[in-house]
Amino acid sequence: MNRDSVGRKPIAVSQFFAKEMKLSLLWMPFTTAVLLWVLCPSLLKAQEEPFLPGPVRVVSTVPANGDLNPYGVAFVPSVFPAGGTINPGDVLVSNFNASTNLQGTGTTIVDVPANAAVTLFFQGTSPLGLTTALNVLQKGFVLAGNFPSPDGTCGSASAGSILVIDKNGHLISTITERVQGPWDSALFDEGDTAKFFVANALSGAVVRYDLNVNNSGVAVKKATQIASGYLHNCDPVTFVDAPTGLVYDPSKNILYVASSADNAVYAVRDAADRTHDGGLGTLIYEDPKHLHGALGLAMSPNGHLLVTNNDAINPDPSQPSELVEFTVEGQFVKQISLDPSPGGSFGLAVESVNRKTAKLATVDDSVNLFLIWTLTTPE
Repeated sequence: MNRDSVGRKPIAVSQFFAKEMKLSLLWMPFTTAVLLWVLCPSLLKAQEEPFLPGPVRVVSTVPANGDLNPYGVAFVPSVFPAGGTINPGDVLVSNFNASTNLQGTGTTIVDVPANAAVTLFFQGTSPLGLTTALNVLQKGFVLAGNFPSPDGTCGSASAGSILVIDKNGHLISTITERVQGPWDSALFDEGDTAKFFVANALSGAVVRYDLNVNNSGVAVKKATQIASGYLHNCDPVTFVDAPTGLVYDPSKNILYVASSADNAVYAVRDAADRTHDGGLGTLIYEDPKHLHGALGLAMSPNGHLLVTNNDAINPDPSQPSELVEFTVEGQFVKQISLDPSPGGSFGLAVESVNRKTAKLATVDDSVNLFLIWTLTTPE
């Protein structure tokens, strides 16, 4: 999203979160929670417990070349091979804008290690416009969608491609088959094979790529359009309003799709093996009170879905840059604001560290910041 950040100071966002972070350190809420757990366990049912916490770590995503507008967020998996420039537990963040702040011109992916400074992982040739389509394969490759524009407008944008980048940040190949503005993606990684789902902004369709993966690269075995019909149109502020966030649940074989212009979330069934286009799928969440341009999407360990809002569709000035939690049955659970101005919430990702701990990472692209939480998951 192209927001003018001139005069904005990142410290203001840290101050914005300071109150909530300070409160999280107080003993009174903790003591109250313990007493409730001991005296009234029935009041603390696990599936009713919200997943969203208060922010913990805030860092800048701007690399040395000045790229802006962080979009994609992806965790490096625990089985990722050693010997590269990124390591298990790191988080990658892709940039959509160059230093000129023109959309669709960013060329970089930065690496956010757990306990070290942010470094540059990849820098490609302009223009690229790296989107929220960002995933990491356990064999040692990064898949990054690009949606380039020569002048910063969607009307001039080309179809783009999926970049295949190795663990040292080198581009080794591209995927172009059925790519039409890759706006977001989801990955089901089985090692030697993978199911890779891509939301296309120029066509309003979702394509599944059946991938073969080995130590030397990634090959497309088959590309199948499995969903379509989502509203899609250019937008001078958000670049494009189209199907964006994707989450695949292998236990149900369902792909969840957040469609910004429809301001809704859909479920596409039999996503991993369907051989034909299933249209929109089934509507599961349409909430005008809490949805303001459904955008990025992730699933928490408790099975809830998390969605960001672009604030260009159904805007509400009193609810800027919201991250919303809801059940797969469409029941609202909780929301938090990532920025006091609209349009800041975008890409996000969740990683389960172990049975009791998870991490949530997201970006505030209004001020080019990355936020990460370490969470205790409900039993």
